[in-house]
Amino acid sequence: MSFINYSSRELNCKIVYYGPGLCGKTTNLQYIYNKTNPQQKGKLISLATETERTLFFDFLPLALGEIKGFKVRFHLYTVPGQMFYAASRKLILKGVDGVVFVADSQAERMDANMESLDDLQINLSEQGYELYSLPFTMQYNKRDIPEVVPIEALNEAVNTTNVPEFEAVATTGVGVFETLKDVCRQVIFELKKHY
Repeated sequence: MSFINYSSRELNCKIVYYGPGLCGKTTNLQYIYNKTNPQQKGKLISLATETERTLFFDFLPLALGEIKGFKVRFHLYTVPGQMFYAASRKLILKGVDGVVFVADSQAERMDANMESLDDLQINLSEQGYELYSLPFTMQYNKRDIPEVVPIEALNEAVNTTNVPEFEAVATTGVGVFETLKDVCRQVIFELKKHY
């Protein structure tokens, strides 16, 4: 849930990018960071292994607009996709306001997508959240790779409740800001109900 800082008049919201290992979660945040106005962003913190895989999280605070005189800051996180970092993923989901699921469009990664989505639902339910009651956006990344899974098949496999979905190529920025804008829009809509 969003954190209110009355002294600085800020609403702080947490958006978590979730998905299987090497699907492009960190690449999304790096692209956003590189293309965002310096006055609107904080420092990008990334913890990676020697092979450049995120170990714990990427964190990027973005200031985007106001609600009733409070600045809204979005804190973007990614989780480690590797299954042996389950405890880290649970911790990063604590207090989440919105979720972006980054699915890998390659056919050989469909099982990993399904496993990661199941893991997301289990981790959220253990904390009292229901995935489909949260602001939730689906991103189909790596659409530039030959012989990707068709959108209809991806929807059938991982988007059974028809949440907003975006095709993306995170390395070039295709669909990256569209995905972010959609989840932020959903989070702001929920905030306005309560403030």
